[in-house]
Amino acid sequence: MMTKNSIEFDPYIERKAFDETKQGVKGLVDAKITEVPRIFHHRQDILTNKKPSASVSDLEIPIIDFASVHADTASREAIVEKVKYAVENWGFFQVINHSIPLNVLEEIKDGVRRFHEEDPEVKKSFFSRDAGNKKFVYNSNFDLYSSSPSVNWRDSFSCYIAPDPPAPEEIPETCRDAMFEYSKHVLSFGGLLFELLSEALGLKSQTLESMDCVKTLLMICHYYPPCPQPDLTLGITKHSDNSFLTLLLQDNIGGLQILHQDSWVDVSPIHGALVVNIGDFLQVK
Repeated sequence: MMTKNSIEFDPYIERKAFDETKQGVKGLVDAKITEVPRIFHHRQDILTNKKPSASVSDLEIPIIDFASVHADTASREAIVEKVKYAVENWGFFQVINHSIPLNVLEEIKDGVRRFHEEDPEVKKSFFSRDAGNKKFVYNSNFDLYSSSPSVNWRDSFSCYIAPDPPAPEEIPETCRDAMFEYSKHVLSFGGLLFELLSEALGLKSQTLESMDCVKTLLMICHYYPPCPQPDLTLGITKHSDNSFLTLLLQDNIGGLQILHQDSWVDVSPIHGALVVNIGDFLQVK
C-alpha cells in the first residue's frame, strides 16, 4: 500500500537535487537549515547500535610509542611485538612519536578545513563524480547514488598522490602545500609500518613493500560540519577499508569508533597521534 508520504518522498530525486547544488552538507549548514533532510535520516536501530556498551566503555585500542624504533635491535623487536599484538587482536592501533612533525599534522588539518570552508564558487570548480579522470575530486558522499538507505552527513575530497602525483595546479591553493608536505611524510612512515608488519609476520623487512603494498597513496579528507539534528544521522556508517593500510589523523573533536568483540569502542583523539587501520587487502594476504 502506498501512502501519501511515500509518494511525496523520492530518495533519488532528493539526492539528485542535493548533488546538483555542488555545495554539499556545508551548503545546507550555510543555508541555516533547522531540520535535517530526509535523505540523511538513519534507522534508529543503526544509530542506537553505534553507542558503546557499558562493558566496553573503558576499553582503548593499543597505543604504541615509536620513539625508539630506530634506537637498537631490542627496541625495534619490542615495538614489532606490540604491533603484532595490536594487529592480531584489534586490527587497529594508535601511534605516538612517529616522527611526523606536529606542525605538518596541524597544517594538513587546517588546509582541509580551509578548502571545505572556501567560497562555494571556488569549490564548485573541483566538484566531480568522475574519480577516474581527475586526480583531485570534491563531492559529498561518493556513494550518493548507490542503494544505501541513507546519506551521511559529510563532505569529502580525495586525491591520488602516488604513484603518479598530481600537478600543483590540480590541487586547490588553500590546501596544496599542506597536502604535498603531509603526503611526503606519510609515504615515508608508511614504508616503516610495512617493514614492521613484515617482521611481525616473520618475514624479511622489505617483503610487503616488494609486493607493491606501498606503491599507492590515496588521500581522503572528510569534513563534518555542525548538524542541527545529530541524533538523526551519522557522519559515516559502518564499513571496512578496501586498502592495505589506512593512516587516520583525527581532530580534537573525535567521533571515530571501531567494532571490537561485537561492540563499538570509541577511539579517543590523542594530540599528534595517528590511527593505523589494517585494510581488507592486507588481511587477505
